[in-house]
Amino acid sequence: MSVNELSLGINTTWVVLTAAMILLMEGGFALLEAGFVRYKNSVNIIMKVFADITIGTLCFYLIGFGLMYGDDLGGVVGKSGFALSGNLSHLDIPIGLETFWLFQCAFVIAVISIVSGAVAERINFRAYLLYAILMTTFIYPIAGHWIWGGGWISKLGMLDFAGSAVIHALGGFSALAAAIMIGPRKGKFTKNGISSVSLPSNLPLASVGAFLLWFGWFGFNAGSTLSATDVRIGHIAIVTMLSAAAGGAATLFYTLFRYNRSDAPSVINGSLAGLVGITAGCAFVNTPSAIFIGAVSGLLMMAATNWLEARQIDDPVGAFPVHAASGIWGTLAVGLFSTDGGVFTGGGWTLLGIQLLGLIALCAWGFVTTWIGLKVISLVVPLRSTEEEEEVGLDISYHGIMAAHQAPEFIEYENYYAEVKEKAADS
Repeated sequence: MSVNELSLGINTTWVVLTAAMILLMEGGFALLEAGFVRYKNSVNIIMKVFADITIGTLCFYLIGFGLMYGDDLGGVVGKSGFALSGNLSHLDIPIGLETFWLFQCAFVIAVISIVSGAVAERINFRAYLLYAILMTTFIYPIAGHWIWGGGWISKLGMLDFAGSAVIHALGGFSALAAAIMIGPRKGKFTKNGISSVSLPSNLPLASVGAFLLWFGWFGFNAGSTLSATDVRIGHIAIVTMLSAAAGGAATLFYTLFRYNRSDAPSVINGSLAGLVGITAGCAFVNTPSAIFIGAVSGLLMMAATNWLEARQIDDPVGAFPVHAASGIWGTLAVGLFSTDGGVFTGGGWTLLGIQLLGLIALCAWGFVTTWIGLKVISLVVPLRSTEEEEEVGLDISYHGIMAAHQAPEFIEYENYYAEVKEKAADS
């Protein structure tokens, strides 16, 4: 066996393993979101995650990957590589094409899952399926081409190692557009605009989901080296850990001193915010910078949550605060703290300006295309569940079953559940 063959084999093993770690994050999304919503909508959360994985994988294979990584067309979109066919010889990667596709597929599934949480408990399931197709086929792949596929933003020199901008900020602003269009859950805000408390159904479940996401993030960031022999892997893993810890610690102490209690949902989302914040710069910043980036990410997540509440925008799991607010900060932080070109490391303002320009383009793309896409989808199916479906719960309304048969919601709607099953049997 030659040295090149051995290197290819090692790199392939590394990337497949990290892709599997990223795919496990979907289990994290499922548990996190199911724990944050009410019992009567838990199965719907799980079904949306399975839709992300199944539909997203097929759409990205057939069309999305080609638009993202195909031969560049005007710096805007790829034009080859659909169903992994055609000319892809321009890709400079230390692994095989199929292995590279698998890793990138895990990323696209994560993007659509961000939007899923923002519209939890009230989106029409059929409308969500159509949007999942739109996101994984067009919205994310085209934006990804701009940064990672040789498009116009990458040519300017923007740095986004593992996706604070192209995954999290894009997904977060797409989530914001969807949440605004669909509107808040019934009873979420009073006539005076005051937010009512919607208690999570299972915080231990949500915390396990967060830990799975944290675990998968090491694959997310370190796996983006695409090489098992890359000397940066250890550093990437350390700054990822430090930033997540700083984000969680910042929200823990903030809520402890602000509200005289450490708020569990905030600490969970604070740790995730720290992970989002370091994703762009994990290969470019030092450890002290990583701690600062993570802490600020956690505090910005809290500020963005309050911003949404003040504007009566309902985001049940904090998708926009965690992913958009922290993603923006993390991307800009590269321009500030990058050891090569950052403002505070003697590099001047050029990189920060490029980071800002790229962010504006990606956030606007995610928001506008989601808004237009949902408008078109609304012509085919209603975007929102009916009042009765929302009241009964999306589990029974769309899937004919509940997650926990001893839950109060199940007991309350037991007769309705029986009627649904009877109608299904008759049809």
